[in-house]
Amino acid sequence: MVEWIDWEKTDTLFEWGPGTGSFTSLILERKPDRCRYVAMEINPDLCAILTERFPGIEIRQESVASVARICESECIEQVDCVVCGLPWASFSDAMQDEFLDAMMCVLRKGGQFTTFAYLHGLTVPAGQHFRRKLHRYFSTVSRSEVVWLNLPPAFVYRCVR
Repeated sequence: MVEWIDWEKTDTLFEWGPGTGSFTSLILERKPDRCRYVAMEINPDLCAILTERFPGIEIRQESVASVARICESECIEQVDCVVCGLPWASFSDAMQDEFLDAMMCVLRKGGQFTTFAYLHGLTVPAGQHFRRKLHRYFSTVSRSEVVWLNLPPAFVYRCVR
């Protein structure tokens, strides 16, 4: 999820849906000191876990649809990277659009977006539709190899605006 990020060009990184912080720890290990990190997690129980695991990180308990408002209130002009743990295949088409449109309002040209999907998600209509949709939103979309040791097997979408 984070190994392909161009850290030299990343001054602001948002993590959407960090959950319990599986990717958070990797992000915090790799990000340069100058890079601002903001987590967006809607679940209050998961926010509490994140706060305990990673004291001092910036967490917003809000929907990712509000990312533009957060950026405006925090004087963040643009976002360089979004690392996302949201379950895209479980969202309606309208929700996928709402979240991706919100990201496009703040993600700079050339900015990076990375998210994962489960292999079996490619067999359901919402997962197939999301894959096609990424190509409409991003100039470059690639996919990692399948991580077979993950249960269920998963892969990473790597997108550049």
